Amino acid sequence: MGLISGIFFGMIFGIALMAGWCHMMRLRGTKRVAKAVDMKLLASLNRDDLKKLCGDNFPEWISFPVYEQVKWMNKLLSKLWPYVADAAELVIKESVEPLLEEYRPPGITSLKFSKLSLGTVAPKIEGIRVQSLTKGQIIMDIDFKWGGDPSIILGVEAALIASIPIQLKDLQVFTVIRVIFQLAEEIPCISAVVVALLSEPKPKIDYTLKAVGGSLTAIPGISDMIDDTVNSIVTDMLQWPHRIVVPITPVDISDLELKPQGKITLTVVRANNLKNMEMIGKSDPYVVVHIRPLFKVKTKVIENNLNPVWNQTFELIAEDKETQSLTVEVYDQDIGQDKRLGIAKLPLIELEAETEKEFELGLLSSLDTLKVKDKKDRGSLTIKVFYHEFNKEESYAALEEEKRILETRKKLKAEGVIGSTMDALDGAASLVGSGIGLVGTGIGTGVGLVGSGVGTGVGLVGSGIGTGVGIVGSGFGAVGSGLSKAGKFMGRTITGQSSSRKSGSSTPVNSIQENGGAKPR
Repeated sequence: MGLISGIFFGMIFGIALMAGWCHMMRLRGTKRVAKAVDMKLLASLNRDDLKKLCGDNFPEWISFPVYEQVKWMNKLLSKLWPYVADAAELVIKESVEPLLEEYRPPGITSLKFSKLSLGTVAPKIEGIRVQSLTKGQIIMDIDFKWGGDPSIILGVEAALIASIPIQLKDLQVFTVIRVIFQLAEEIPCISAVVVALLSEPKPKIDYTLKAVGGSLTAIPGISDMIDDTVNSIVTDMLQWPHRIVVPITPVDISDLELKPQGKITLTVVRANNLKNMEMIGKSDPYVVVHIRPLFKVKTKVIENNLNPVWNQTFELIAEDKETQSLTVEVYDQDIGQDKRLGIAKLPLIELEAETEKEFELGLLSSLDTLKVKDKKDRGSLTIKVFYHEFNKEESYAALEEEKRILETRKKLKAEGVIGSTMDALDGAASLVGSGIGLVGTGIGTGVGLVGSGVGTGVGLVGSGIGTGVGIVGSGFGAVGSGLSKAGKFMGRTITGQSSSRKSGSSTPVNSIQENGGAKPR
């Protein structure tokens, strides 16, 4: 009897124990499902919703990451980097060297890579954000950081100075790269790729310059020149809204290209209380204006005046009113290199379509506040700005005109008429488009010699040299019997940076077709 009762109670206890365990598991599963539902609901809330729920008790450590981490991609990139670096070095040398030459500042005659090695440290991708803001496109933003150990040496040459090797050390790059995939219905399903650097956060490129076997003082201002060149390439070629469009299949990519949005009619009125840079007398100021560095134009020089009045009008093209700015620089014309008196910037977003506005801009020594050492008042510049928004036909016409202007400037540079495609061109004269595209080369029915010593312009006109001869730059001129025709080139007056007292660098003049849409009234 005792044995049977023991077996019975043992079975009852075992069954009860199993039933209790099953009940606990079911209860635990129910609670986990309920927690999962709650977590899913919380995950759908944004920061504002949570603040409403928590009130003042909202924990600051809660974050909402926009970018997804891609640790696996960084591991893969570190393994592939030795091979990627070799291929990238060739691509960079072939693509960046022409840009260095194109954006080369006027004070430098040559700027090329003497050595280029990307080192052994691979870049790091902090995160990736994928969006689909436009039908038929996928947008990928890549948070890119690189603090590598590259070996980059630039060969820098200036007038009367042999090549000086300049090494870029401690290079660091912090930026967000935007890649846009244009989708297609056929394999490979991508018709084109658009690459650009986002303007916010602003791309940051830090480096240290060091002369190899020489001194940076051999070329005055070389550090600032290289900084300006790097800055110009990034902002004018890569930074959004500017972009690089790479077609994958033979399709029309015109819709992906950056097109002009409108025309800026700018009147440089006057300047007040400019800084005097002269030991004897006063500064000889002129103003350089641009939206893109490749389309710089400038006013005439007003000698010996710290409160000059120009009242000159130019027309400039704006590609993106939301992100671009109008930059104005005031220079003092001087022997050798001109000195900058001040600089200011006007964001185009402040303009209203079809409305003229007047602005008085305070001049600074630099737009980079970290480089501003001289905080003394540099005066002000008064300008009037009128913005006209293009329709579709005007936009396409302006795009073709910009391309033609760039080609013309490259030809002028190749012929030695201008020292750099970034030279600011006068808005006081024009070239004739009837088969005569070069000044000072002896092509056509007239030969123009443009210098910096005579402001009225002189040249050889017609088929006979006896009608007018001028020697510019030395201050001496021999004028023939055709005195009234001297300085004429196909009926147009040619002038340079003229001054009877100074002989600054020569800059040829140009028209609305040759200076990026600038024309004086």
